[in-house]
Amino acid sequence: MKSLVGYCVLILAFLLSCTEQTKKRQKVLSSQGTDCTQIKVLLPQASSGVYVIQPHGVSTPFKVYCEMRSDGGWTVFQRRSGGAVSFNRKWAGYKKGFGNLTQDHWLGLKKLFSLTKYKTKKWTMRVDLWDHEEGTAFAEYRHFRLGNEKEAFKLHVGTYQGNAGDAIRGAYSGIDQNGYGFSTTDRDNDGCSPCIFGDIAENECTNSDGGGWWYSRCGSASLNSDWHAAGDHIGWASGLYWHTWKNPAPYSLKATRMMIKSV
Repeated sequence: MKSLVGYCVLILAFLLSCTEQTKKRQKVLSSQGTDCTQIKVLLPQASSGVYVIQPHGVSTPFKVYCEMRSDGGWTVFQRRSGGAVSFNRKWAGYKKGFGNLTQDHWLGLKKLFSLTKYKTKKWTMRVDLWDHEEGTAFAEYRHFRLGNEKEAFKLHVGTYQGNAGDAIRGAYSGIDQNGYGFSTTDRDNDGCSPCIFGDIAENECTNSDGGGWWYSRCGSASLNSDWHAAGDHIGWASGLYWHTWKNPAPYSLKATRMMIKSV
């Protein structure tokens, strides 16, 4: 009987220890994790999933999806894999964010700006792309950051590397999206009015391309437009496109992911 009691005491002590470790782990994530990169440093064995972070200067912590890779912890701010979540949203939606963090979502321009606004950290943005034929490609940009809301969350990216091509700077000259503000159907910051598509004039890029983006006449990259299923993904003006990888025919991608890490 005494041995049984002793065994139970050991089990109870083990469970209490696990509970205490879990509480400490949660405390680390909520009070010390400024971004997914830091969480990966604090917890090298951490798996991908939803974490609580609190960037410098932010009073209220918020949740993000962290993609934990061998090259660090990446904060995911955009994911597309189907048509369940509409990305045809107005300015308020893109500013706040929408969707499910574990599925398709947009984190929000305000949160993304809060992550990148302090110059004490430098950021790399990674864009992962999947086509409908099981192909994949990526693009990485160093020195990523956004301007503030008065600047329409202007996009800034530095040196490119990858195998998808530098679509942000354009498949051809004159459509560089770097340095442009974010546009939605109710906020036009795309730098052309009207935009000309063949012999058709559009007042805004978002009228033809759908969801909000950093448009510029209207650009070679747009990953927030309408999602199209396999067999119905060719020829749409509105789609998930990265023209330096899939061109010349308008090709809407199967899936996309955008994320950042601090360096």
